[in-house]
Parts: sequence; structure tokens; C-alpha cells
Amino acid sequence: MISELSPSMKMADLLEMDPSLPGVFTRMGFSFGYGEATVAEVCRSAGTDPETFLLICRIYAQDSYRPSAEELEKVDLSVIVRYLSLSHSHYMDVALKDLASCLGRMIVPCPDDTQRVIWKFFSDFKEELRKHFAYEEEFVFPNVGGAGISEEDHSGVEETLEDLKSLVMNHLPGNADQQEAYKVLSVINLLQDDIRKHILLEETVLEGRKEDTADDGTLSPREKEILVCVAKGMLNKEIADALNISIHTVITHRKNITRKTGIKTVAGLTVYALLNNLLEISSIE
Repeated sequence: MISELSPSMKMADLLEMDPSLPGVFTRMGFSFGYGEATVAEVCRSAGTDPETFLLICRIYAQDSYRPSAEELEKVDLSVIVRYLSLSHSHYMDVALKDLASCLGRMIVPCPDDTQRVIWKFFSDFKEELRKHFAYEEEFVFPNVGGAGISEEDHSGVEETLEDLKSLVMNHLPGNADQQEAYKVLSVINLLQDDIRKHILLEETVLEGRKEDTADDGTLSPREKEILVCVAKGMLNKEIADALNISIHTVITHRKNITRKTGIKTVAGLTVYALLNNLLEISSIE
């Protein structure tokens, strides 16, 4: 069962559980030829948190899976962001090139005007996707925990792919290469499913953490907890270990605390915690 994934299981056993998982494996930067190595061993050799890798696998392999709040707290967001960024490269450098090749062969028998119309549609879609990815790389990923990703940001990508599929299935000229049309539909279906999982990962993991980053100036319970730890002189690694969350998550929360309170120094945050009755002065003496 995909829900029973464990860092101690063999990587080979994991990758046989769903056809989408080898793609996740390669985009993580892992190399095949892992033999009898476990998930934890492969992840450690690549400098990747195994639990975060398994969370990505669950999202790709099980449509109904949604990580709990406790799981989200333990996620290494740097791993998620790196994976999403590598996925962007895969779509632009591999998937869209495959789709373009199939489209080109499909429309070879068509008149020049038909070819130009289809290429214009595909080129516009590719540019739309490039701009969307560039926006995420520049504004979303560097500010994870602050800027959010909305459903509207993705709607154009999904709708354009659906339109392209509809054009091929329902409105393709009869002189087009039908075998290549079948290949085009197959590539589109795979790309649609992959992008849907990509979006689900973004919205589940990145967007799912926004409840702790509201802009009304009120600290969330977790932010108050981390603020107290900071006031007590604990380092980020110590806070992460004490709360069983990643260092990246601690850093994100600390940025949000500073943004909401307007206070940057540890001394200033300590006074803030005392004035707001978040800790007793005896606990820091």
C-alpha cells in the first residue's frame, strides 16, 4: 500500500508501486543502479530528506492522499522547491519537446495554413507555461511561507492542454497523420496527469502552510511557540529538534514573526514575548 511507504523499504520496491514514481525519482536528481539500497540510503547519498521524498511519492501515486498538518510541519521545503524547479526544467526541456515532435509529424500532410495555426497555438501555450514557471521561480519559491499559489495561477495551463486535446480529437483535419495524432493524445494525457500532480504538490504543501502566515499581524500558535524558543536563546537547529520540524520551517516561521511584529533582534523579540505574556521573565534569567 502506498500509504505504508517507509524510509527502510528498498527503493526498487517503492518504484514498482506506481508508474509515475520513476519520474519523481529522476527529477530528485537520483541515479538508477541503486541495487538493494533503501529509500533512506538513496536519499542520504543525494542529500535529500527521505520523509519529504516519500510525501512527494504519495501525492503522485495516490489521488486521495493529503498530508496531515503534522506531516506538513516536518516537510523540508527546500527539497519541495528543488523538486518543483527541476520539474519545470523537465516540462520545458523534455515533455514539450516530445509533444512538439509528435505535433510536427502529425501535421506534415496538412496545408501550410493549418500547420501555421496549430504551431501558433502550441507556441503560445509554451510561452504561457514558460512565463508561469518564471513567475514561480522568481516570486513564489524564494518566498515560500509568504507568497501563495492560487488556483487561478494554474487554470490557464490546464485549460490550454485540454483545448489542444479537444482540437486533435474533434477538429483535426482528415489529412493529418492519424497514427501521430494518437501519439499526440498519449503525450498530452501523460503531461496533463503529471502537471496535475505537480499543481497538487504545490497547493497541498506550499499553499497548505499559508494558515500560519496570515497577514493580519497576529502570530499563529506555532509562531508563538517558536518565538518563545528564540527568546530563550535556542538556535534554529535546537528549535527544529525540539519541535520535530525542519530547520527550513523554523527559518520560515522566524521570517514571518519578524514581518508581523516588525522586530528583528533576539533582544527585541524577547521583550515582545514578555510584554505579551508569552513567557515569564524567570525563564530567561
